[in-house]
Amino acid sequence: MTQPHRPNTRRPGSGPDDDRSPDQGAPTLDQARRQLNRYGLTADPQAVLVAARLMTAGARLGQAGEAHFARFGLSTGRYRLLADLEDHGGEKSPSQLAASLGVSRATVTGLVDGLEREGLVARRPSTEDGRGNVVILTARGAERLREMAPQHYARMEAMVGGLTVEERTVFLDLLARLVEGISALTDD
Repeated sequence: MTQPHRPNTRRPGSGPDDDRSPDQGAPTLDQARRQLNRYGLTADPQAVLVAARLMTAGARLGQAGEAHFARFGLSTGRYRLLADLEDHGGEKSPSQLAASLGVSRATVTGLVDGLEREGLVARRPSTEDGRGNVVILTARGAERLREMAPQHYARMEAMVGGLTVEERTVFLDLLARLVEGISALTDD
């Protein structure tokens, strides 16, 4: 179902061609131009600005996410691990968790250790590989997810509430394309 058309409510500085920053501390197009000129580079200043603002937004979103999950006694990483277990029948190996969360096995071990101390997950020997363990979501862990769900999903919806259904669809497409480009920062 399509939402009714809403007028453009963008603030000055919210467009990528605008030289003003949408908030204090965010890079501007003028800054990108100056930096590129300073180094004698011919990169597209708007492309650099989009990437810089995305990195700034990512950092702010990471901080907000940690504050959000802290109200439920979790971190972003702990929540993602619990949700991943719940989405996969309540049981996964540490290596499967590391792969699906995009983190190292050592990171998974640290997350599981903390969650296990709280009784939200448990380890048990794998039935497939007697040498290894699997991590299971406990009833207490499932209950924590159920208890936080109404507030969590309401806040998630509110975070993108300024976007229409059509804008969210475009955003998801753009986000997927941007994620594909992340390797430009990490490749040798």
